[in-house]
Amino acid sequence: LFVIAGLLAAAFIAVEVRHKHPLLRLGILRSITLVHANLSAAAMFGGYVAFQFVVTLYLQNSLGWSPIEMALGFLPAGVLVVASAFFMDRVLDRVSTKLLIAGGFVAFLIGYLWFLRVEPGMNYFVFLLPTILFLGIGFAATFPSVNSQATAGVSDDEQGLASGLVNTSIQIGGALMMAVITAILGSAEPGRPGELIGGMVPAITVIAVLTVVALVSTLGLIGWERRRGRAVATTVSLPV
Repeated sequence: LFVIAGLLAAAFIAVEVRHKHPLLRLGILRSITLVHANLSAAAMFGGYVAFQFVVTLYLQNSLGWSPIEMALGFLPAGVLVVASAFFMDRVLDRVSTKLLIAGGFVAFLIGYLWFLRVEPGMNYFVFLLPTILFLGIGFAATFPSVNSQATAGVSDDEQGLASGLVNTSIQIGGALMMAVITAILGSAEPGRPGELIGGMVPAITVIAVLTVVALVSTLGLIGWERRRGRAVATTVSLPV
């Protein structure tokens, strides 16, 4: 299946390069900020969805929570995301999208690392609620930022293309990480009732590592842009 997918991807690129009106103009990928936004979106949503899947298994299988109790347990994250919608546009006007993406990944990472303290029967308010709140902060900061960065500087006639790309990256990131995490969980020894789910800690560790990579790449891009900005300023200030 991976070989078939690779062949189809190669065929798609070959057609797009030769077509007069391509569905995806490959030249748009020369923008490093757009590529970064897409990769960040994939990492953000992939880790977020995979983590929710693991936590859902923990709450239902290890703690015996019902689906309704589990949904209410995740509710604070959703509340934070909805509340941020009322002022996030003003924040984006004042703060760089890359800084917000980096801050979002930091919040995600804290939430994932906090969850690594997991033990059977832990208290929700002491253990899980902080993780849920950090996830809500991370999603509220990162999701609108990657969408804004993906479309910034793109011509009006390609705004739809840029928006479609970042949303496709979000879906691909979620699908890939879910495949990885379910493989980790499926290859571990099944736990007995009341115990931790087999493979849960390694799965969360993989999600945390992905988040670290995304955070480092974002910080690297911020540093590169600052160095480039100083170089341009120095060049402009030189006497003719």
